Amino acid sequence: MNGAKERLKLVKADLLEDGSFDDAVLGVDGVFHTASPVLVPHDNNIQATLIDPCIKGTINVLRACSKAKTVKRVVLTSSCSSIRYRDNVQISPLNESHWSDTEYCKRYNLWYAYAKTLGEKEAWRIAKEFSIDLVVVNPSFVVGPLIAPQPTSTLLMILGLIKGFIGEYPNTTVGFVHIDDVVASHMLAMEESRAAGRIICSSSVAHWSEIIKMLRNKYPSYPYESKCGNQKGDDNLHTMDTSKINGLGLLHFKSLPQMFDDCIKSFQEKGFL
Repeated sequence: MNGAKERLKLVKADLLEDGSFDDAVLGVDGVFHTASPVLVPHDNNIQATLIDPCIKGTINVLRACSKAKTVKRVVLTSSCSSIRYRDNVQISPLNESHWSDTEYCKRYNLWYAYAKTLGEKEAWRIAKEFSIDLVVVNPSFVVGPLIAPQPTSTLLMILGLIKGFIGEYPNTTVGFVHIDDVVASHMLAMEESRAAGRIICSSSVAHWSEIIKMLRNKYPSYPYESKCGNQKGDDNLHTMDTSKINGLGLLHFKSLPQMFDDCIKSFQEKGFL
């Protein structure tokens, strides 16, 4: 990566290991805590593979920040998943004051949303206990080019939908956002003194059937998934209020065609498509 030799230092750490982030945050001014599993196998190990890393990892990072004494602000990457899962989602537009209902998440096996909701609430509790200046960014489903040699779990899912090797597309209505806008929102959250509380970062909301139709029209040669899944509880129509991030300086979000064009172009350049 550009500038890595001069500005990037790697430190070994483990989300589940107490104190393992102490060296990483020692002497720093600001901390971005972005790490959390997203898509994992839905099996009996969900507590170990998803919930514990999300919640315990957040606790470990914030405790390290409280010990460091030099940290002026922590920016936590949460998710719109900690906002939009509730029985009365029709109160759209949803804003930063809304929280997902953990009982709703359990009822429909929405374990990522369950973990992110509990993890963010725990972050706010610890931030208050240790007087940490915490700002939380709540992105929706992140799309765009990949930086790493291999796709992340969410991009791997998109790749699977395009190549038709998953078996079905999710029965999910969700907000989407370009990775560039997510990066910009994190920078504003860290550097803008007016930033506080939670910040929604989301562009257009769509059902996956609409995404596949859009892509099939533009890239017709791929064998897209054509069958919709039967998952319940994840297809509620909703909108997200982004007036807060607009007021901080991010006035426009990249469109669905832009983010998926960048994603597919990246897949093609790296030989995945």
